[in-house]
Amino acid sequence: MDKTKSILLLEDDTVDVMTIKRAMKQLHFENPLHVVSNGEEGLEYLKLTKDLPSLIILDINMPKMNGIEFLEQIKKNEQWRIIPVVVLTTSLDQNDKWSSFQLGIAGYMVKPVDYERFRDMMDTLKKYWGFSESAY
Repeated sequence: MDKTKSILLLEDDTVDVMTIKRAMKQLHFENPLHVVSNGEEGLEYLKLTKDLPSLIILDINMPKMNGIEFLEQIKKNEQWRIIPVVVLTTSLDQNDKWSSFQLGIAGYMVKPVDYERFRDMMDTLKKYWGFSESAY
């Protein structure tokens, strides 16, 4: 993953945002992180940015426009549909998982309660995307 390209995080829970930022700092993520709190804000960010993010990390359960609704919208756009999306959620609902994969996500991760396991999961994410090539 190009370290100059940003990561877009859609997450409405401030504690989860702080946990993600903490893990990313400890793991030396070099990509700029942009945080929005729902799908509507995520779409607005994508409309206004000149440089598309290299990765979107997406929560499912958010107000206004949830993660599934956001995915439905970005998959309709020629430019946005190629951005890899990893769902990072507390949802164990099989319908959420099924819908997410049907909409072409790159991965579905359930947030661990334990911080060490969470950091390990973020480390795996960093390593995988560090080797992955971007479509643009």
